[in-house]
Amino acid sequence: MSVTRLLPFWISMLMPVVAAMAIAWGGWWVLSVPVLIFGLIPVLDAACGHERGNPIEGTPPRAGLRPDLSLWAWVPTQVVMIGAAVARAPAMTPGERWGTAVAVGLVAGAGGINVAHELMHRRSALARGAAELLMSSVGYPHFCVEHVHGHHRHVATPLDPASAERGLSLYRFWGRTLVGSLRSAWRIEARRRRERGGTPWSDRRIRMAVVMLWAWGLAHWLGGTAGLVLFVTQGVVAVLLLETINYVEHYGLRRARLPDGRYERVQPRHSWNASQRLTNWFLFNLQRHSDHHYLASRPYWALRHYPEVPQLPFGYATAVLVALLPPLWRRIMDPRVDHWMQD
Repeated sequence: MSVTRLLPFWISMLMPVVAAMAIAWGGWWVLSVPVLIFGLIPVLDAACGHERGNPIEGTPPRAGLRPDLSLWAWVPTQVVMIGAAVARAPAMTPGERWGTAVAVGLVAGAGGINVAHELMHRRSALARGAAELLMSSVGYPHFCVEHVHGHHRHVATPLDPASAERGLSLYRFWGRTLVGSLRSAWRIEARRRRERGGTPWSDRRIRMAVVMLWAWGLAHWLGGTAGLVLFVTQGVVAVLLLETINYVEHYGLRRARLPDGRYERVQPRHSWNASQRLTNWFLFNLQRHSDHHYLASRPYWALRHYPEVPQLPFGYATAVLVALLPPLWRRIMDPRVDHWMQD
């Protein structure tokens, strides 16, 4: 893996840089992050074109952690970004406070949660701990349990609360997945505890609850009530963005049920993909989602493009905006779902 192929992924750090300007300068600067993510990036996607080439199979990076340095840079960056926003909250006007919460939440959702998603699939306990820290910073730590052990097992079936069936609106999906993923994580961890035992702190239900209480207390200490409200609000924004992307990634696609009652193995055709070059740099190849589900241990820099699987007509940023308008979303996507499900 050459340095030149890794450098573009550092462009993701532009998001916290823009968020830092919003936090420091306030005013109309709080709109800079939404403009970047939902305005500038889709336009530049059209200009930068598509990336459909694949890495050479079996070619490892030349030096240890180098491909992951851009991931690890996100961990302290996100913690500092959220902490700075919380600490400055009392000095902001109400409008600045809400605008900053949205800006920080969008960056945490588009960047930090995506990095956490990559790290929670690693074998290293340190990487999984960093993922849990990032998810705790947006108030959604149970995602580390449910996503790895629930979503990847049940994706594209009715058993997965994060896989939307054809015709389900984004807003109904939010209600289902927010509750369903928490229930799923609770059941998964309860089963793990019955099978493996361990100390109370090894029970992630207890540990994550304690960490969240500590995080809320720290937010109140740093920024008072205003800081706590900002901390909770940015987490809500980040989580809703995460679940909207989940909605986009698997909408309408279903695995066939076999005669024995089980579902067919997850195949590349069970995820929606997009090949816009710039967005894949910003999102560490998240849009190559088929390969991620086909082989979850494959790191972001080795994910492959499949030309013969479901392709979105736009990048993820545009898809999020379209999903917010259910009639438009269904008009564009339902015929594509029907096409792929009939094959």
